[in-house]
Amino acid sequence: MIPKSITSRAAFACLAFLAGCAATGGAPPTGPNPMSPPSGSVCNAQGAQFAVGKTPGASVVEEARQRSGSYMTRVLRPGQVVTMEFNAQRINLDLDAAGMIRAVRCG
Repeated sequence: MIPKSITSRAAFACLAFLAGCAATGGAPPTGPNPMSPPSGSVCNAQGAQFAVGKTPGASVVEEARQRSGSYMTRVLRPGQVVTMEFNAQRINLDLDAAGMIRAVRCG
């Protein structure tokens, strides 16, 4: 049998933890959301066509993102499960079985 003092302490610790997770009141944050993409960052795949035939290293992926004007990049391997929603601010780099970029497209 577990002593009541240990059980009480464990229950108190759980409640204290949950109270720390609770949202605090107050005014909503103002200013731009740092997690939202900047306006005008729409993908243009033509700018990233230089990447076709290259390996998707960090510098190639970042340069493709910048040249396409995209907010984010997604590297897609053959057979990889992906979401199907279209995102006009994302550039997709499709890889072949050898791991080389075979296509660049927006979405």
